[in-house]
Amino acid sequence: MLFWSRVVAPLRILSAGAAQAVTERVIEAFKRDTGCDVTAEFGAVGAMKAKVTAGAPVDVIILTNTMIDELISAGFVQAGSRLDLGKVGTGVAVRAGTPMPHVSNADMLEASIRGSSRIVCPDPAIATAGKIVLSLLKKLQVLEDVRNRLQFFPNGYAAMNWLARSDGTAEIGMTQVTEILPNKGVAFAGPLPDEFQMKTVYSVGLAGKSAEAQFAKDFVDRFKAPSATLLLAAAGYELN
Repeated sequence: MLFWSRVVAPLRILSAGAAQAVTERVIEAFKRDTGCDVTAEFGAVGAMKAKVTAGAPVDVIILTNTMIDELISAGFVQAGSRLDLGKVGTGVAVRAGTPMPHVSNADMLEASIRGSSRIVCPDPAIATAGKIVLSLLKKLQVLEDVRNRLQFFPNGYAAMNWLARSDGTAEIGMTQVTEILPNKGVAFAGPLPDEFQMKTVYSVGLAGKSAEAQFAKDFVDRFKAPSATLLLAAAGYELN
């Protein structure tokens, strides 16, 4: 842990929404231990990657492992700094206190989707989970039947927050499990059946042009701690 007396710029983080719950807990401890302030932006992976490649100032980047590798190749992330956090699947949620849909197999999931009044999920144009949901609806051959009930959000966190505050009936949300479990206003109905899953590994890396490289490294190293492992598992990450 670093305890420096000099004035430092805030540590800047760009992160996938799927990592928000755990990252915010790591930020709390980091700020308490180091006295270094942190600015963090969370969102769909496509949008976050675009910010990095456009030259946004950043010290720590948390995206899919594939995107981190692409950013390493392009010089935006330091080679050798990638740390895998774990694998994340996609799941189904409803507002807490409303009837739980059955989603354990394709037939039940299809019936639940057809019976829903609204389906909320991340925007497939920029979000991994959104692409998975769109693929699911196509495979179930229900996309055209439910298209007018789809509502897209910038990321899964935003979708789940909307669902938690809604007062509608028979509404369901689909996004990464790590964006469902931390939200106490929604209830986790279950993961998508295996044949519809496309699980994603999320990773953290050091920005290639970090202004606070030592603090950035300290922040990344915290994801290796046993306490972080417990947080990741509780948030829904599948750990190796």
